[in-house]
Amino acid sequence: MDKTEKYISNLGRMVRHETISAYDQTDLTKYREFHKLLAELFPSLWSRLDVEEHEGSLLMKWKGESSDHPVLFMNHHDVVDAEGIWTHPPFSGEVFDGKLWGRGTLDTKGGLWGMLQAADELAESGFVPKNDIWFESSCNEETEGLGASYFSEELYNKGIRFDYVLDEGGMITYEPISGAKGSFAMIGMGEKGASDLKFTAHGLGGHGSSPELNTPLVRLGKFMAEADKGKVFEAELAPVLCEMLRRLAPSYSGAMKFVYGHPELFKSVIRNTMVKMAGTARALVQSTVAFTIAEGSNGRNVIPTDAYVFGNMRSSHHQGFKKSLEAIKALADKYDIETTVVEAAIDSKLADYNTQEFKMIEAAVGHAFTDVTPVPYIMTGCSDARFMGKLSDNCFHFVPFIIDAQQLESIHGIDENVDVTTLAPAVEFYKYLMSNR
Repeated sequence: MDKTEKYISNLGRMVRHETISAYDQTDLTKYREFHKLLAELFPSLWSRLDVEEHEGSLLMKWKGESSDHPVLFMNHHDVVDAEGIWTHPPFSGEVFDGKLWGRGTLDTKGGLWGMLQAADELAESGFVPKNDIWFESSCNEETEGLGASYFSEELYNKGIRFDYVLDEGGMITYEPISGAKGSFAMIGMGEKGASDLKFTAHGLGGHGSSPELNTPLVRLGKFMAEADKGKVFEAELAPVLCEMLRRLAPSYSGAMKFVYGHPELFKSVIRNTMVKMAGTARALVQSTVAFTIAEGSNGRNVIPTDAYVFGNMRSSHHQGFKKSLEAIKALADKYDIETTVVEAAIDSKLADYNTQEFKMIEAAVGHAFTDVTPVPYIMTGCSDARFMGKLSDNCFHFVPFIIDAQQLESIHGIDENVDVTTLAPAVEFYKYLMSNR
C-alpha cells in the first residue's frame, strides 16, 4: 500500500466513525471509541503521547527536548449533522472521481488526520521534537466548545504559553476574491467574536381585525431592516486586510491592480465598497448581525403581546464585543426593543503577519505546495482557538487542503469531500512545521 492509499484508508475510517455532536449530550461512547481508533491509526505517535481526556475531548502532549517554546495544533473530531440527499453517503468514506466523500473530510477530521498522520510518520522515524508539541481535539466544537474552554483554563493555570496555535480556518483556493486569478493559501490571523442576542418587543396584543400602529412585529421589522443596511457598526480596513489586498494585487490587471497594490491610498473607497457589497466583504471590515430565529403569536389573527428575534452578532477586532453590543442596543432602543445577551462573545487578538511564527507557516506552504501564495486574512467564523488567545499571541487558522468552490460550499452542507491529491502535501506541510522548531 503506497502512502496515498494509506492516507485514504486512514481518513476514510475516521469519516466512517460517526461523531455528530449535539447540545447537552451525555453519552460520550462514540467519542471514546473514536479515540481508540486514533490510537490504532497512529500507533507510533500514540505511544509517545501524554493523553488527557475530558468528557470526550482530547489534549495530547508530545514531549520534546525542551518545553521552552511549545506549539499547539488543533482540529476537532465532532461534526455537524448530515441532512439532505447526498450523492455519496455522508459516513461512507467513499472514494469516487478522485475525491474522498463524507462529513468531516474538510470540517475537520481531515485536518485532524493530517496533523496526526504527520506526527506519526515523524515518530516512526525516531524523530524527537526540539520543543514540546501539543495537540487538542474537542468533541463539541460545533456546539458549545466546552472541551477547548476546559483545556485552555487548565493550560493557563499551568502557566503554559505557546509560540503559536494552529487551528482550522482558511484553506488553499483559487480566486478567493472575485478577479484574483491564482491559487492562494488563505491564513486566518484571528477570528471575529460570536455572540447570540435576543431582541424582544412588547405591546398590548389584540385582534388582527383592528391593529394598532407599531405593534411588536412591526417594530422588530423596522429594526431589522435598518440593521441590514450595514450602518450600525464602525467599518475599518485593518492592516491585515491591507496586506491581504497587497498580496492579491499582482493577480489583477488594470486599475484594480494599482488600487489593491496601494490599499492605504484608497482605504476609504475600499472600505465603503466592501460595506455595500455585504456578505463576506462587509464581514471583513465591520461587526455584523444576522437574524436567525423569530417568534410572535401562535394565532394567525392574533397580534402578539410579545415578539422576539434572535441575532447572531460577529464583532470586529477594532470595535469588539462591548462596543458592538452598545451600537446594536442603541438601534434596538430606538424602536423600543429590549436587548438580552444570551451568549457573550470572546474577543480574540489578531496575529501579526510580520512575526517569525507567521513566516514559518508561509515557509511550510512553500515547502508543501507549488504556485501557491500565502495570504493573511481575518476569519469571519469562529473556532475552538477563540479560547486559546490567553495562551498565545499567534493564533493562526489554516488547514492545508486545496479546495474548489463546491467543496467550500459543502462545509456544513451536502456532499462534503476532499481531493485525494491534496492529502500527501498536507502531511508534508505539518511535518515541516513540526520538524523545523
